[in-house]
This record gives sequence, C-alpha cells and structure tokens, in this order.
Amino acid sequence: MVQKVMKEMIAYYAGDPARIQHFLKVYEFSRMIGLAEGLDGDLQLTLELSALVHDIGIRPSEAIYGDCKGPHQEELGPAEVKKMLEPLGVEPERIERIMYLVGHHHTYKNIEGMDYQILVEADFLVNLYEEGVKKEAAMAARANIFRTKKGIWTLNTMFGLEE
Repeated sequence: MVQKVMKEMIAYYAGDPARIQHFLKVYEFSRMIGLAEGLDGDLQLTLELSALVHDIGIRPSEAIYGDCKGPHQEELGPAEVKKMLEPLGVEPERIERIMYLVGHHHTYKNIEGMDYQILVEADFLVNLYEEGVKKEAAMAARANIFRTKKGIWTLNTMFGLEE
C-alpha cells in the first residue's frame, strides 16, 4: 500500500521536485522514528501513509487562497486524502485517522497519539533544514515540539545540538 500511495503522490506533484522531495523526506524520517519507537505494524502503516500525504492540501490551497499556509493546508487536505486513498482500497478507519492527521499536522498543541507526534517531528526535521534555520530555532523546536528519543537524537545530530 505504501508504494501505491507513494506513486500516487509523486504523480500528484508531477513537475514539482521540491514538493516530492519534501514529502519523501518526511516519510523516511517518520518511518525511521516510528520503527525506533516500536510502533505496532498497524500504527506504523497509518504513520507512513500520513507522512506521504501530509501536504496534499497545498495544491488546493494555492488554487483557492494563492498560498500554502498551514491553516489552509489543514482545511483543504483531508478531502484530498479521502479522494486519493479511497480508490486505492485503504480502510475507511485508517482514512479517517489520516484525514485527522493531515488536518492537524500544523497544530502543535494537544498532540494525541504517537502517529501524530512522530509526523509533526518528522515534518519539523525537514522544514527546519529546508528553511535553513539557526541552531536557536532548532533548540526551541526541541524544547517545544520533540518528545520521542529518536526524533530528539536526530534533531540534535542534524543540527549539532548538545543534549
């Protein structure tokens, strides 16, 4: 299923290599952290699929609002998730959770569930790098966002932060 969704997302963002590379990096960090944190297979699959589609709301946001701001992605992404995942045969309960995660992946308070926590951490790891932030911003993210051992270790290692 992961490979099917990955293929669909690459096709969805055809001609936009930066967006394709972004979601693939978020996917790989999510996968790595989820495995290190010992998620069960079902939750790991939900996490991995969510990571692949987490920014699916960008295209409709740009079409409707002319931007890709987080709140617009959260508003418009869930419907796109359903439209993509239903025909691929993803179970309705899993689609509902993925829709929730996509609809909240820029909301950093009241994070419930390891899939949600890890998705946010993985997206932060990629965004901090892609935005070229200074160490201070990475340290603030560590203090305010990161909770998993593997996520914290990865952040510290990537940005040369002391523990």
